[in-house]
Amino acid sequence: MQIQKVVSKKGIQAWLVEDHSRPILSLQFGFAGGTVQDPEGKPGVATFMAGMLDEGAGDLDSEAFQNRLEDLAAKMSISAAYDHVTGSFRTLTENRDESFKLLRMAMTAPHFAENDVERIREQLVATLRVEEKDPDKIASLEWHKLAFGSHPYARPTNGTIESVSAITPDDLRDYFKRVFARDNLKVAAVGDIDAAALGDLLDNVFGDLPAKSANKPLQDFSWQNTSKQRIVTMPNPQSVVQFGFEGLLRKDPDFIPAYILNYVIGGGGFSSKLMQEVREKRGLAYSVYTYLYPLDHVGIFAGGVATENKSVGESLELIKTELERAAKEGLTEQELRTAKDYLVGSFALRFDTSSKIAAQLLAIQLDDLGIDYIDRRNGEIEAITVDDIKRVAKRLMEPKNLIVTVVGEPEGIKEAGL
Repeated sequence: MQIQKVVSKKGIQAWLVEDHSRPILSLQFGFAGGTVQDPEGKPGVATFMAGMLDEGAGDLDSEAFQNRLEDLAAKMSISAAYDHVTGSFRTLTENRDESFKLLRMAMTAPHFAENDVERIREQLVATLRVEEKDPDKIASLEWHKLAFGSHPYARPTNGTIESVSAITPDDLRDYFKRVFARDNLKVAAVGDIDAAALGDLLDNVFGDLPAKSANKPLQDFSWQNTSKQRIVTMPNPQSVVQFGFEGLLRKDPDFIPAYILNYVIGGGGFSSKLMQEVREKRGLAYSVYTYLYPLDHVGIFAGGVATENKSVGESLELIKTELERAAKEGLTEQELRTAKDYLVGSFALRFDTSSKIAAQLLAIQLDDLGIDYIDRRNGEIEAITVDDIKRVAKRLMEPKNLIVTVVGEPEGIKEAGL
C-alpha cells in the first residue's frame, strides 16, 4: 500500500492512498482539541458542537442539508473524543464535487440555529437520562473522576444534563472558532482521486479555516500512585466493575511490549489469562477484559468485569493476583510467540475497506507515528523479546495502585483510599 504525502497550495497536508478500482472516496479528518477544550463548567460543548455540523450550513437549513446528503449518497459523521474532534466523509466519484460542497459549508459556515440547537439538545439530554441508569457508563464516568480529579480528563465527554441544558449557540460557535483551524488539522484520503485533485479539494474544503487554533494549553496528568476504591450503589443482581492504573503514552518506547502484554493478560478475548482464570476456571463472569488507552496527556491501563454481587471481591482478587504474577514473571516464550502470531496476522484486517484504511491513516497521524508506521509495525512487534516483556511488566503492572469503581450492590468489599 503506497501512502503519498500531499500538500495543498495553502499548506494543508494529507496522506493519500489512491485506489481507482472503485468509484468511491473516503476522507477522514481530525482537529486536535476534543472535549478537554470544553469551557470550564460546561462539559459537553465539543460533543454538542460536533452533532450540529450537519444541521444546516451555508445556504441550506438542516432539512435541506440532510436531504442533499441523501440525494448525493454521501455519508458524513463528526464526533468528539477527549483529545480530538474527528470526522468522516464518503462519496461516489460522480458526486464528489457536489458532495464536498456540503462538507465545505459544514467546515466554514455551520448555522447553529436556535431551533436546531434545541432539537439536538433534547436528543442529547435524552441520551444522558439513559446513561444515568447504565451501570457500565456510570462505572466509567466514576472511574475517570476518581482517577483524574480536577484534570479535564475527569469531565464526562457528553456532559451532564445540567451542563448540556445550559449550553448556548454562542458556546458552540466559540468552540468551533477556537478549535477548527488549519494548524491542528490532520487528513487522510483513500479512493478514487489523485494527488493534484486532492490538493485542490483540501483547499476548497478547509482552506478558509483560520490559520491557527486558539486551543488552551493542557498539562500532562501526574499520577498519585495510590489505590482507591469507590462503590456506587445501584439495585442489581450483579455489579459492574471498572479498574485501572497508570499506563503508557503511545510514543513511549515501551508501548509495543505493553501492547503485547495486554493482549495476553486481558485483551485477547477468550484466550486471555484473565478470561481463563475468572470465567473458564471459575465461572464468575461472562466477560473480563483489559486494554491500553493512550491519551495525549496520560496513558491508562484499564479493564472491566461484570459479576454477581457476591463474587465481586473474589473476581477482583483474581484480577490483582494475575497482574501481580505478570509483574513478577512476564510471559513465556510460547505465550509471546502466540501473541505475536495473532497481532501480526490480524493486522491486515484493519485495511480491508477504504474507510478502514482512511481511519487507520488518520489515527497514525494523530498519534504522530510517522508515515512509514504501517511498514514498521509488524517488525517492531516481532523484535520484542521475553526480557522486554518482563521489564515492561515490572514497570506497568502495579495492582497496589489499582483504582476501582463498582456499580451495584457488591458483597464483601468497601470503599478505600478516598
